[in-house]
Amino acid sequence: MSDKQAADRPVALAIETKLRQALHPTHLKIIDESGLHAGHAGARAGGESHFRVEIEAASFMGLSRVERQRRVHAVLASELAEPVHALSLSLTAPGERAPKP
Repeated sequence: MSDKQAADRPVALAIETKLRQALHPTHLKIIDESGLHAGHAGARAGGESHFRVEIEAASFMGLSRVERQRRVHAVLASELAEPVHALSLSLTAPGERAPKP
């Protein structure tokens, strides 16, 4: 992410930084879906309120879907308190097939 992109997307950058440091993912994709929710509850004027995140990480091996979600929620606790209103997660360990949305 360039400096310009980082300045325009501070929440996405914070999410990426925290997830990379905590989970050491082999795959990480962060999609800002805020535009799809414009005018809905929780939507912020500047966006960056609704995210879809795909993570593949060895640290998820042996964990249930709920345990994986709890781990991500713990890492992003301050972002989930505010400004993130909604977070959709696709969490896999290496070699697993990603669940269908």
